[in-house]
Amino acid sequence: MTEQTAAPIAATAPAEELTAPTQEPPVAQAEPVPAPEPVPAPEPVPVPASEPVSAPKPPRRVLRAVARWTAAVLVLGGLGTGTALGITSMERSDVPGLATEDDGRWDYPELSLPALPAGSPRPFNDGNIAEIHYADLRKLLLPAPAGATPDKKLTGGWVSTAQYLSVYEKGRRAELDQVLKDSALRHIAARGWTMPDGTSSRIYLLQFNSTAFAEAFRDEISEDTSTANQLVGSPHGEIDETWQGGGRVENTTTYAYAEDKPYGSEQVRHAYVLSGDTLALVVQSRKGTDGTESVPFHQTLILQNQLLG
Repeated sequence: MTEQTAAPIAATAPAEELTAPTQEPPVAQAEPVPAPEPVPAPEPVPVPASEPVSAPKPPRRVLRAVARWTAAVLVLGGLGTGTALGITSMERSDVPGLATEDDGRWDYPELSLPALPAGSPRPFNDGNIAEIHYADLRKLLLPAPAGATPDKKLTGGWVSTAQYLSVYEKGRRAELDQVLKDSALRHIAARGWTMPDGTSSRIYLLQFNSTAFAEAFRDEISEDTSTANQLVGSPHGEIDETWQGGGRVENTTTYAYAEDKPYGSEQVRHAYVLSGDTLALVVQSRKGTDGTESVPFHQTLILQNQLLG
């Protein structure tokens, strides 16, 4: 019984291991934990080999916004330029917000002071103590405004004392003539014109040898209104209360008068402007019941004053 016992397990085990090594795994060993695989980056857009690789382009929304703003700037810039050109080519009264209502002023040309002889100062410069006008007196006359008809007798040149005295009533002329002779009068320049509405203007510039003589003659004809206003056609002249002296140049003095109603067939306004050695007489008259307008009269005084200053 003992000889027929089964083969021991130790003998059969090595045979099976040699004949079938892959069927049973070897002794298990601790394997390392694999690291997490990295997330693959998105593949770049393929670029043709012939073209250089450029920086990433901005989103289309940004490009569209930039395009819209650029177009807006160009349009606004074009409109601004057109508006500026349009305004510069328009008259002031045609520009909205800048229109000015006609207040009766006349359209005088642009004024400029005449050139002086070499080394001669202006009348009120520090170096001109005597306040002498060295410029040609005829060039200090206010020019006629647009639309005026020139006076053939008063063309802007020299006139006689008799021509000047014709402005006053006949009973006053002889006395004033003597005063002028005693006042060392040098010469008289005059200009006159008539506007389309019938307003007649005359300007006389009288230059004396000194400021003292000019002031003395001024006192003779303007200090007493009863004698100062004895102009032809103006028997009732009084001080012009509407004259405020606007635009008066420093160191000059203006005396303005206006004939009150009833003023007969015409109204006369006149004024004296004293400027150093020179005295100006400005006269405006207009026939009819409407009389003369104060605005162009005062405008004429201011401009003539500026030329003398």
